[in-house]
Amino acid sequence: MPAEAKGWDRNQIAARAAQELQDGWYVNLGIGIPTLVANYIPEGVSVTLQSENGMLGMGPFPYEGEEDADLINAGKQTITELPQTAYFDSATSFAMIRGGKIAMAILGAMEVSEDGDLANWMVPGKLVKGMGGAMDLVAGVGRVVVVMDHANKAGESKVLKACTLPLTGKAVVNRIITNLGVLDVVPGGLKIVELADGVSEADLRAATEATLVD
Repeated sequence: MPAEAKGWDRNQIAARAAQELQDGWYVNLGIGIPTLVANYIPEGVSVTLQSENGMLGMGPFPYEGEEDADLINAGKQTITELPQTAYFDSATSFAMIRGGKIAMAILGAMEVSEDGDLANWMVPGKLVKGMGGAMDLVAGVGRVVVVMDHANKAGESKVLKACTLPLTGKAVVNRIITNLGVLDVVPGGLKIVELADGVSEADLRAATEATLVD
């Protein structure tokens, strides 16, 4: 069985990322797999989810038929509000991010380098709506955790010695959680923290272009 067929699925990646959350934190979740993290917040942990389009205290996704088109997150998905939800303009939202008020961002990625460089906002030649808030987030939050598949659809590693796509930020990633395991950015490369279910260290090393250090 190829390495990319082993390990965690999208929900298991999100559940593992949710273990990074700490009580009382303000957290920003990116689009894609990161939005699933909200489903797995550990019992006894209270976090406040922030959306850069101007919402603090996001509730869960609505049930079918109960959607409110005016209530959306930064990925334009319909969400719900909570009794403590606060709304504000985008300038205030980015002031929170740039001012270091958000403890952690959990983001998707197209590529991550061994130095913690992140590429997650565009593919050359493809139509993109813009960079969103990612560049501000990776520069302003306390901790950046990336969740993604370890390889792209062609089976090529997305955990690289150097990113080939336009960068979102340089040396900004702290931890990478993929379907194969958990890696930390440390001096000299990446350190294996945890292996996913059914994945050996040899599997992870074979699927990783970046330098892995002990």
